[in-house]
Amino acid sequence: MVGMTPLSPGDQLADPPSSRLPADHPGVNELFALLAYGEVTAFYRLTEEAKMAPDLRGRISMASMAAAEMAHYELLHDALESRGVDVVPTISKYASALDGYHRLTTPSTWLEALVKTYIGDALAADFYLEIADVLPDDVADVVRAVMAQTGHSQFVVAEVRAAVTKSTKQRSRLALWSRRLLGEAITQAQYVLAEHDELVDLVISKTDGLTQLAGFFDRLQRTHDERIRELGLA
Repeated sequence: MVGMTPLSPGDQLADPPSSRLPADHPGVNELFALLAYGEVTAFYRLTEEAKMAPDLRGRISMASMAAAEMAHYELLHDALESRGVDVVPTISKYASALDGYHRLTTPSTWLEALVKTYIGDALAADFYLEIADVLPDDVADVVRAVMAQTGHSQFVVAEVRAAVTKSTKQRSRLALWSRRLLGEAITQAQYVLAEHDELVDLVISKTDGLTQLAGFFDRLQRTHDERIRELGLA
């Protein structure tokens, strides 16, 4: 996953768990599988969207992001195999939700593709990194490595800010697009959690109960608003 700024320390939940989850917690395999399928779909998405780039610089940047996604997939593949998981059938369980998100948020322009890369991947990073500190050290290390920044975010920010500075119409259109991305991401996250109890168990181990999930999604909204400002869309 092309890394973006995760929730800031001040936005993290105030009550840390007293201990980490065991390494054999069933949610760990599911978390790795969800991440892995996300990396595969991101690779193909970025490869396709690179064709929208107006110049070689943009195509190279998107290709570099795609390469980073596949490197992250290989890391997750190896982690799953080391845990005795049959990788392809396991990650395929998440095809419906993630493919659905990408189908509903297919960009129609280069700038929409850039905003999706920045906003969508950042929301995913928020979700995964929020629960990383309840995971066993070796599991948390994998999650953080997959979510690590790859240095491409500033290219996206600079490109989008330059475009919207020249056009208020473009700014308004991309601001609406960014809100749509947030809505679809939250919908699909809720769908995934509803279908996979093991993942819910991971999340509530950090939030100290299902009642705190609403607060988590509120924090996603706040960090989303910060990223809109970074892109010059507010």
